[in-house]
Amino acid sequence: MFDENKKVWVPDIADGFQLGRIEDIGAESITVAPINKPGKPVVAPYARVFPAEEDEEKTVDDNCALMYLNEATLLNNLRLRYKRGKIYTYVANILIAVNPYKELQNLYDNDTIRRYNGKSLGVLPPHVFAIADKAFRDMKVTKLSQSIIVSGESGAGKTESTKYILRYLTESHGQGAGTIEQRIVEANPLLEAFGNAKTMRNNNSSRFGKFVEMHFGEKNAVVGGYVSHYLLEKPRVIWQNGEERNYHIFYYLCAGAPDNVRKELGIKTPDDFQYLKNGNTLFFTTKETHKSLPDDRKSKMYKKHGGLYDIALDDYKGYARVEGAMKKIGLEDKEKLNIFRVVAGVMHLGNVSFQTSDGTQGGCFVPETAESELTKTAELFSVPVNDLQECLTSRIMQTTKGGHRGTLIKVPLNVEQACNARDALAKTIYSHLFDRIVQRVNECFPFKSSASYIGVLDIAGFEFFTLNSYEQFCINYCNEKLQQFFNKRVLKEEQELYQKEGLGVNAVQYVDNQDAIDLIEGKPSGILELLDEESKLPRASPNNFTHTVHQKHKNHFRLEIPRKSKLTSHRNLRDDEGFLIRHFAGAVCYQTSEFIEKNNDALHSSLEHLVQESKEEYVKSLFPGPPALPFISKLAFESIGMKFKTQLNLLMDKLESTGSAFIRCIKPNGKMVEDLFEGGQILSQLQCSGMVTVLDLMQGGFPSRTQFSDLYDMYKKYMPAELVRLDPRLFCKALFHALGLDDRDYKFGLTKVFFRPGKFAEFDKMMKGDPDTLRELIKKVRRWLICTRWKKAQWGTLMVIKLKNKILYRRASLVKMQSMVRMFLAVRKHRPRYRGLMQVRKLQKEFLQMNEIAKGVEDATTRKHAEDVGKELAALVHKIKTNTNLKRRDIEDAHLILAEKVRRQIQLLMQKKAAEEKERERLRRIQEEMERERKHQEELERRRKEEEAERERKRRLDEEERKKKEEMERRRIEEEASLQKRLEMERKKLEEERRQFELDKKKQAEETARLQEQLRKQAQLEQERRDHELALRLAQEAESQVVPVEEPVRMDMASVVNAAMVAAAPQPKYDLSKWKYAELRDTINTSTDVDLLAACKEEFHRRLKVYHAWKMKNKKQTAVKQERAPEAVMQNTMQAPLIPAPSAPQVTNNAQRFFRVAFARPSQNPGVRERSVWYAHFDGQWIARQMEVHADKPTILLIAGKHTNSISFTFIIFIF
Repeated sequence: MFDENKKVWVPDIADGFQLGRIEDIGAESITVAPINKPGKPVVAPYARVFPAEEDEEKTVDDNCALMYLNEATLLNNLRLRYKRGKIYTYVANILIAVNPYKELQNLYDNDTIRRYNGKSLGVLPPHVFAIADKAFRDMKVTKLSQSIIVSGESGAGKTESTKYILRYLTESHGQGAGTIEQRIVEANPLLEAFGNAKTMRNNNSSRFGKFVEMHFGEKNAVVGGYVSHYLLEKPRVIWQNGEERNYHIFYYLCAGAPDNVRKELGIKTPDDFQYLKNGNTLFFTTKETHKSLPDDRKSKMYKKHGGLYDIALDDYKGYARVEGAMKKIGLEDKEKLNIFRVVAGVMHLGNVSFQTSDGTQGGCFVPETAESELTKTAELFSVPVNDLQECLTSRIMQTTKGGHRGTLIKVPLNVEQACNARDALAKTIYSHLFDRIVQRVNECFPFKSSASYIGVLDIAGFEFFTLNSYEQFCINYCNEKLQQFFNKRVLKEEQELYQKEGLGVNAVQYVDNQDAIDLIEGKPSGILELLDEESKLPRASPNNFTHTVHQKHKNHFRLEIPRKSKLTSHRNLRDDEGFLIRHFAGAVCYQTSEFIEKNNDALHSSLEHLVQESKEEYVKSLFPGPPALPFISKLAFESIGMKFKTQLNLLMDKLESTGSAFIRCIKPNGKMVEDLFEGGQILSQLQCSGMVTVLDLMQGGFPSRTQFSDLYDMYKKYMPAELVRLDPRLFCKALFHALGLDDRDYKFGLTKVFFRPGKFAEFDKMMKGDPDTLRELIKKVRRWLICTRWKKAQWGTLMVIKLKNKILYRRASLVKMQSMVRMFLAVRKHRPRYRGLMQVRKLQKEFLQMNEIAKGVEDATTRKHAEDVGKELAALVHKIKTNTNLKRRDIEDAHLILAEKVRRQIQLLMQKKAAEEKERERLRRIQEEMERERKHQEELERRRKEEEAERERKRRLDEEERKKKEEMERRRIEEEASLQKRLEMERKKLEEERRQFELDKKKQAEETARLQEQLRKQAQLEQERRDHELALRLAQEAESQVVPVEEPVRMDMASVVNAAMVAAAPQPKYDLSKWKYAELRDTINTSTDVDLLAACKEEFHRRLKVYHAWKMKNKKQTAVKQERAPEAVMQNTMQAPLIPAPSAPQVTNNAQRFFRVAFARPSQNPGVRERSVWYAHFDGQWIARQMEVHADKPTILLIAGKHTNSISFTFIIFIF
C-alpha cells in the first residue's frame, strides 16, 4: 500500500513545483493533493512527481547532499537559499549563481578573498571565489591552463561573476596589487562602457563576447593578460528597441561629461541625437546623482518619468569612471579626448539627414538644417566637410576595365542609399574604435612569457525576443556550441572516464544538439553557407534566402516555418519572411528581412578612403592597412557569419585544450527586481543548462578524483622502509581505512581514486595536516596492514582446507564417474557381439538335432558335411568372441548363412535317411516277398501317407524359415524407418527452432524500432514543452498570446517500455484505469463477480508494481541500504558462526536467482519459536513465485498471476 502521508513535489506552471501529499496512485499517474495551494488535486505522470525531503525547509550547500536528488529538490533548495540571501549553490563541482539584483554585504570584500584562498570546494560555503581558487590550484598542480565558462541567459549576472573572478585572481595571486593587476581589473569598466547596453531583460547586457586570459609565470604569479572579443552588436549603434538603449558611453557623455568637453564635442541631451532618441532616453541615476544632474542634460522622457536605477550603473558618474579607467591603463589625455571625439562624431553623423534633389540627375543633398551637424561631424573626424558630403551622397564608379584605369563616373545616391551609407560609416567607425580600445587594453598588461593561463569566458547568453534578427541568431549559435562543449566535457567525457576506470556507474542519456549546430554551420547547405551564397548574388533577396533554407531543410526536426511558433504574433509572418529554430533552450522565431544586410561587413571604398585620409592620426589609425581605392564600383562582400564561425572554432579549440570549470548563472525573474523568485522560469533555465542531467549523473557519479601516485608521493617521505615498497593503490586503500573514510564516499578505479560530491574536501583537509599528524596516519596504516594481512592469512588457511576437501570429494566422484562411463562404453561396444552369440547358440541347438539325424545315416560324406557345418558354427563363435571389430551387420549375415546351411543339411540328411529306409524296405520285400505281396496294398497306402506327412513337415519347416526371414527383415526395416523418423523429427525441430528464432529476432527488432520511435516522439514533445515555456515568457513580456498545447508527459525508458507493453496487450473486458486505488481494494474484498475480481486484482497488482518501481527509482541517496526482511527477522539471522560455512557455487543463471530469508515465529509452546524459511524467485525486480517452508506446517507455494494478490501483500509485509 502507498504512503498517504508522504510529501512529494508535483509540477506547477508558475512555481515549477509545488508541495503535496499522495492521494491516489494509478498505473501511469499519481494524484497529489497540494499542501500550500488549496485546490483540486493534481494528476501528474510518475516521471514528473518527485519525493520531497522530510524537512522541506532544509538547505544544503551542495545539491548532491540532498536525500532525494532530483530537479524538484534542486529548485526548492535554490529557492530557500535565495530567500536567505545565499545566491551560490553547488551541483558537484558546478556552481549555480542566482542573480540577487541587490548588493550583498561582505560577500566580496578582501576578508572573504583571504578566507577562500587555498580552500577546496566544500570547505567553505559555495562562492564564485571557490571556483576561481579551484581553477588556480588545478592549473598549479596539473601545469595545464584552465578555463572558467560563465553561462546563462541575458541578465543572469555573467558579467558580474566574471569581474569577481578576475578580482579574486589578481588580489590572491597577484604581486601585491601591482600595476598589471590593477589594469586587468580596471579594464572591465572601459569595456563595459563601449560594449554593454540596456536591453529588455538586462540593464547591463554585454553586447559582445569576451575571453579574458590571465597569464601566470613559472612562480604562479600574474604576469599579464589578454582579451579576445567576439561579435560586437554593430546595428545597436544606429537603432534600438523602444525599451532599450544604445551603448553606455553615449549616455555617459550626455549625462556626466564636463561642460568644456560637452561644448567642444557638441554634446546635448539624448533627444538631440537621432541614434539615441529612437530608444529609451532615460539615464541611470541614484538619489544623489539625480539631484546633481543639470536640467539641460535631461531628456523629455527623463523629466517626465524620472531616472532608471541599477546598483551597477550610474550615467552621471560613468564618464568619470571611464576616464579614470583610461588613465589607469595608461592612456594619455590626448588619446582619451580622441576616443570621445570619435564617439561624438558618430552621434553627430546620425543627425545628418538628406533630401531628394530637384535636378534631372536625381540624387540627394544635405539640407541646411543638417549642415551644422555635417560640419561638426567633419570637424570631429578631421575630414573636409565637402568631401564628407560628397561621399555620403554619391559614389565613384569605373565604367571600363581596360588599360591602367577606366573612365570614372560619379553616381548620385538617393535618400535611402545615402542613409544606408551614413549608417554603415557610423557602425564601421564605432566597431573599429571598439577594436582599438580592446587592443589598447591588451597593450596595457603585456607579458613576455607565460607558463599557463586562466581564461574566463563571458559571452552574451541565450536570447529570445518577440522580434529576433541576425544578432540573436549569431548569439544563440554561439550558445549552442557552448552547450555542446558542456555536454561533452561534463556528461560525455565524464561517463567515458567512469567506463575506462571501471567504476560501473550507470549511463545517463542526454540530448545532443549536434544536429542544431550542423543546421547552422554545416556544409554545403548550412544556414550560414546559404546566407553567404545569397549575399554574393547581384540582387540578393531575403525572401529567396529564407525560401532556400526551408527547401534545403524541409524535413529537419530543428527547423520550422513561422506558423509553427507557439506565439501568436509570429504566425502572421509568411513562410519566406522567417524561420523557427528549435534550440537547446527552446524554439526561437527569426525574421530574416535584415539578415543579408547585417551579414555584410563591407563599407563603400570611397567612405573608407575618406577616413583613411583624415588629418587626425588617431582616426586614420582606426583603419589600418593599404589605402582603399575610391573608384571601386561595388561593395566587396565580407561575411560576418563566417568570420564569427572562425572565431568561435578557435575559441572552442582553446577551451578543448584547457581544463574547465562551469558557472551557471540563473535569472530569478523577468522583472529584474530583488527578492522575487519565479520558479517556473528558473526551472526552465536549469533544464536548458543541463543541470537536471548533471543531477542524474551525480546520483552515482564521482566528480573529484586524484592519482594514486600523487597521494603516495605526499606521504612517501614519512614512510618507513617496509611501507615504501607498497604499491600506491594498496597504500591508498590502507590510508583510507586508517582514516575511517566511508566506503560509499569513494571508489577505486584503475589509476585514480574517485570521491563523491562534497567528500574530497574532507580528505583534502586531512592531507594538509602537520608532519606529526601525517606520521600518526602512517602508524595507523601500518596497524591496518598488519591486521589485514593476518586476516588474509586466516582466510587463506580456511580456503586451503576448503580446497583440500573439495579436491578429495572431486577425486571420489571422479572414480565413480569413470566406472559408469567405462561400463557404458563397454556395453555400447560389445552389445552386438553378445546378441550375435545368443543367436548362434540357438542355431547350435538345431545343429545338435542335425547330429542326431546324422547318426542314423550311413553315408560318410553326408556326415562329413554335417561335421563341417559344426566347425563353421564353432569358428563363428570363436570369431565373435575374439574379434572386437565385428559389426552387427556382419554377424547377422554370417548367422543367416549358417542357418541356411543347417536347414539344407537337415533336409539332405532326412532325404538320405528316407532313401536308406526305402532300400531296407526293398530287401525286406525280397526276403518276405510272399508276405509283402499280401500287405502290398497296405504298405503302399502307408507309404503314401508317410510321404504326404513328410511333404507337410517340409512345407512347415520351409514356412517357418520363411517367416523367420521375413520377421528379421521386417524388424530391420522398422528400425531403419524409426531411425529415419527420429532424424526427420530432429531436423523439423531444428528447423522450427530456427524459424522461431528468426520470428523472435524480427519481433525484437520491431519492438526496438517502436521503442526508439516512441523515445524520439517523447524528445519532440519535450522540445515542444520547452518551446511552449519560452513562448509563455515572451507572451508575458509582450502581452501577447500563446497557442495552448497539452502538457507533454516526460517518460523514462521504463515508462516507454511499459506503455508499449500496455498498447500491445489485448483490450480487457473492464476499463479500470480511472478507478481509484481504494475502489479497487474495496471491490476485491466485496465483489462476487469472478471476472471483475480478477480484473481488479490484476490492476491492483499493476499499480503497486509501478508505484514500487517509482519508489525504487527515487530512493534516498545517502540513506543506509534498507533490508527487505523485518528487523526481528534480521536480528535472528545475525547469530552466525565465526567461521562461515562454505559458500555455494555462484549461480550464473540470472533468470533463476532467488532470495532466502530465515525467520522465527511463535509456536504453540510458550517461549519456543519455530524457525522457518521464506524463498522468493525474482523476475527482474518483482517476485515471480515464493515459498514458505515450516517445520510444523505444510509448505506454501504462491505463483504470480495465480496468487498475485497474496504475493503482493506478502512482499509488502517483508519490505515494510
